[in-house]
Amino acid sequence: MAPNESRPAPRDPTLVDVAALSGVSRSTVSRAINGGSKVSPEAQAAVNAAVAELGYATNRAARSLVTRRTDSIALVISEPDEKVLTDPYFAGTLRGLSAALEDTEFQLILLIARRDEDNSRAARYLRRGYVDGAMVVSHHRDDGLSAMLANSRLPSIFVGRPWDAPDRLQYVDIDNTGGARLATEHLISTGCRRIATVTGPIDAAPGLDRLRGWREAMGDAGLKTDAVEISDFTSMGGARAAAALLNEHPDVDGIFVASDLMAVGVMAVLAERGRRVPDDVRIVGFDQLGVNESTRPTLTTVTNPVVAMTKLAGHLLLDRIATGHRPQGPVIFPTELFPGDSA
Repeated sequence: MAPNESRPAPRDPTLVDVAALSGVSRSTVSRAINGGSKVSPEAQAAVNAAVAELGYATNRAARSLVTRRTDSIALVISEPDEKVLTDPYFAGTLRGLSAALEDTEFQLILLIARRDEDNSRAARYLRRGYVDGAMVVSHHRDDGLSAMLANSRLPSIFVGRPWDAPDRLQYVDIDNTGGARLATEHLISTGCRRIATVTGPIDAAPGLDRLRGWREAMGDAGLKTDAVEISDFTSMGGARAAAALLNEHPDVDGIFVASDLMAVGVMAVLAERGRRVPDDVRIVGFDQLGVNESTRPTLTTVTNPVVAMTKLAGHLLLDRIATGHRPQGPVIFPTELFPGDSA
């Protein structure tokens, strides 16, 4: 070869190369690679061996033109960036969905639908066919996602009860109301009588349902339900709520806090005010995502199996994409009390 001549770039293997090596037709190779039917076990094995030997990789862009599939699923979170990056709940959702997609060709796309901006951008993205399905977590009443997806052909699933058309949208959730009842009844059983709650945002189903469970347990016990502060599922929000709560109701002897992150803030304010946990005020949180083990004292809390929930939701969404079958109804995970030293 002359000094100035360059070697041709190596050529990527094609379907024709796979067909020649495996001894079957190009159309059989295409069906075998793309999961089609009418491929004999012998032909499938020959194609698999040829693909491995040649290092053949499918051209996703070309295949999507034929199959109208993108092999992508959007994880849609309607929260600010900083909350997504710091709340262990969202780390759990990523772990669960990633586990569901682990043995598939699907890629995960994180779509943050910021609530302080125009959510129509997220809606347009989902409607334009960039993904094959969507999983929505931390859904709020005013983000418009449930109404849009209920009227869309895009396969979707919610982790948490959707606000609109829950009968037409598939979702996986925990028994938030029952879990809150369980937490409040535990405080009552330990002798607390002036029990307050710091609840989450009531434009989201978990905040509303956990507040409902607290009220039901308090009402059944004949206790007052006036000591309520609404917060945002963050530790700073919990601290602000605790300060307001103690200013208005200094006689509280128990607090059900609707998330462990908020409970961290509540416990910090109690310490600043000289109120000892659990001697003066008993605390029960909600989530058990690791935060409860880092508090002093350790936090009594209610379990929230977010990884298992999201993994199941991912499998249900994949089944919906593959079969086109409509949802059969919600899946509700039970809750249980996880003991700590705070109550």
